[in-house]
Amino acid sequence: MLVILVYYDTTTYFSSELKKIKWPNNKLNLSNLKFSFDTHRHGVRQVRTGWADGPAYITQCPIEAGKTYTYSFSVVDQRGTLWWHAHFSWQRASVYGAFIIHPRTPFPFSAPALQPHHIPLIFGEWWNGDIEVVESEMMLYGGGPKPSDAYTINGLPGPLYPCSTTDTFILPVEPGKTYLLRIINAALNDELFFAIANHTLTVVEIDGIYTKPFTTTAIMITPGQTTNVLLTTNQIPNSNPNFVMAARPYLTSIFPFNNSTTIGFLKYQSNNITKIKNKFELNNNPPIILPQNLPTLQDTPFATQFLNSLKSLASRDYPCSVPETIDKRVVTTISLNLQDCPSNQTCKGFLNKRFYASMNNQSFVRPSISLLESHYHNLTTTQFSSDFPENPPSVFNYTGVDPVSENMSTNFGTKLLIMPFGTRLEIVLQDTNFLNPENHPMHVHGHNFFVVGRGFGNFDVDKDPLGYNLVDPPERNTVAVPVGGWAAIRLVADNPGVWFVHCHLEEHVSWGLAMGFIVKNGNEPWECLVPPPSDLPQC
Repeated sequence: MLVILVYYDTTTYFSSELKKIKWPNNKLNLSNLKFSFDTHRHGVRQVRTGWADGPAYITQCPIEAGKTYTYSFSVVDQRGTLWWHAHFSWQRASVYGAFIIHPRTPFPFSAPALQPHHIPLIFGEWWNGDIEVVESEMMLYGGGPKPSDAYTINGLPGPLYPCSTTDTFILPVEPGKTYLLRIINAALNDELFFAIANHTLTVVEIDGIYTKPFTTTAIMITPGQTTNVLLTTNQIPNSNPNFVMAARPYLTSIFPFNNSTTIGFLKYQSNNITKIKNKFELNNNPPIILPQNLPTLQDTPFATQFLNSLKSLASRDYPCSVPETIDKRVVTTISLNLQDCPSNQTCKGFLNKRFYASMNNQSFVRPSISLLESHYHNLTTTQFSSDFPENPPSVFNYTGVDPVSENMSTNFGTKLLIMPFGTRLEIVLQDTNFLNPENHPMHVHGHNFFVVGRGFGNFDVDKDPLGYNLVDPPERNTVAVPVGGWAAIRLVADNPGVWFVHCHLEEHVSWGLAMGFIVKNGNEPWECLVPPPSDLPQC
């Protein structure tokens, strides 16, 4: 039986002046786990230290039960809200926490009443059953996974779920103050909307990068993303000091999903309220009314408006170093696929087939060796190849295809995209209508990137680049590819090593929506991957 240790309330703080970091630190002992394991510091660029990035069989072999591995790395020119999570199997369902890097200098936004303590809000999912069983049954029968039983805020589902009234997150606040909420979506398979009743939010940071501040009534946040917002407690609580804060899914999928809402409470303190209780007593409060500004499940117009409002600061102190010209453009389709059911097996996917997923019709298969170690030692192997297609194998109407009449099969293997050091690279991520169009959160390990363009329909290489934002595009590590559309990202491939590029919906990763990305060593010593540590796990 798989036993998962829950670290949802584990927040790791670092000062940007603390350069050398070893993980786990003395606050987090992972040596007594009873199963294979790894961890990934999501958004930490791991400059030249891919050995500490974490994803199993990409940069390391899993840490075997009862053994240890110390991730040693430096935080270079980064600050803000990131997070960490398990990157083996579906252990991320409960093994995660905030990873916060405090800046050396004051914030670039105006917040004179900012509290000295900042508040992480981590959204997650809860299954009443064993998450390993959920994953194994999905892969065994080729169908969609069982949806979660609840969403959580800081590990607590809230009073809208059965028997969880006492398991409600309550945030005590004082009137007339400004708080910095560090919001993280650690959910396994769902993008989420979030809002607080009668309050507005000012977005000031995404994925550890400052943004031009803007005010919004709600946010949309995909798995893998972080969003910092300023909250001003400007309401008069009157007789009820509780204001509902709620998160519920943004629905773009045909697969079974958890159609529920998790809530917590913003609780105003006053002279008449001297002690904040840690539990919510439903019988002593008025009926729960969700925030009126919480978007509906399929509110793509709101999600689009919100994402289009995100801009980099592009100031003297925080410049926007987007590549204005590129050396290479890679266009890759993002597809959900169907395979015929093998003989003598039961399949529960669409048309009694098996679900898979792919990039440019390549469904990624994790090898049984570490890709990074094989690359570093120049090992000859047939387990992977360096011929990931840089364009779709065939051109068609990606977002208008009739899924029933098309061949939705895919090829399986471990094909890698290889770039010389310093390549100014553009990747166009094109959603497709195989099975259904869907919003995909795509994460690139080892690099930040700039989202220079987004749109609906099919990417037009002649027209769409003319509308790119090359002045102040948002800088991220995880991009939401629009449902039935495309997103163009630009980066400089200046971090040598092997990196994972994948959808952050865990079901899609299991089906193969991923690829390996190799950045070759440069000419100078400081442009080369450092040697592997002596305690690197072996396969």
